[in-house]
Amino acid sequence: MNQQLNQKLAELRTYLAQYPELSIAVSGGVDSMLLMYIAAAQNNRAVYAIHAFSAAVPSQAHSLVKEYAKQFNWQLKCIDVAELEDQNYRKNPANRCYFCKSNLYKGIAAASNGIIASGTNTDDLSDYRPGLVAAKENNVVHPYVACDISKSDIYALAALLGLEKLKDLPAQPCLASRVETGIEITRADLQFIDKVETMLRPYFIGNGKNSTLRCRVTHAGVYVEADSLPQGDTLKAILTSVQNACTEAGHIFSGVRQYKKGSAFII
Repeated sequence: MNQQLNQKLAELRTYLAQYPELSIAVSGGVDSMLLMYIAAAQNNRAVYAIHAFSAAVPSQAHSLVKEYAKQFNWQLKCIDVAELEDQNYRKNPANRCYFCKSNLYKGIAAASNGIIASGTNTDDLSDYRPGLVAAKENNVVHPYVACDISKSDIYALAALLGLEKLKDLPAQPCLASRVETGIEITRADLQFIDKVETMLRPYFIGNGKNSTLRCRVTHAGVYVEADSLPQGDTLKAILTSVQNACTEAGHIFSGVRQYKKGSAFII
């Protein structure tokens, strides 16, 4: 296994080395963070971490980007691509990600030079990803795809390289992905989602791994989803905390349920 991983790592390094100047879209998730770590470790060219900081970015992700940038001396640029000013994005259609990524890549191009790279991996190609259309339109490259690297490979590479905070990091898509298709994206809802997830995260940490946690805003009310559901007093504490947060924000709390990937997405 390590031999295959080392071979993929070598191929990735060779692929990245072809670009004398590279701007990597760093979201704070394991994919883009690992890509930036590997690229920045090759000191023969200019590599920039471009982080779009907005209400749609989980506060935990933003903090991790800043932490790693300081620890590994990354050249970090934080930009605001103002996606909430785009009415097509705010309407939250099924292809919302297209408008999000269009704003992102145009913002990165305006703030930097060289080729733009994303953390898209081979697993992403099997999903409905309208953001990939925006990437193609903006000439974004996908190093993981070029080197046949999957999500499981990324976690394995993070472990191989001793990146403790990345090797068990759950997926951290933008907060807008928690809002059910057709419900308008608002700054208030994004801040509410981040507040609830930040408040609940300590309940879902155990065995060295962070459980996947989502606060969903749906047409039927707010749901909390997790891949491991607490019981007893812990569940009661969660229910009380979320009910209070929903009451304060003017939302209906509809309960806790098992995590399902993409459950807020409706075609």
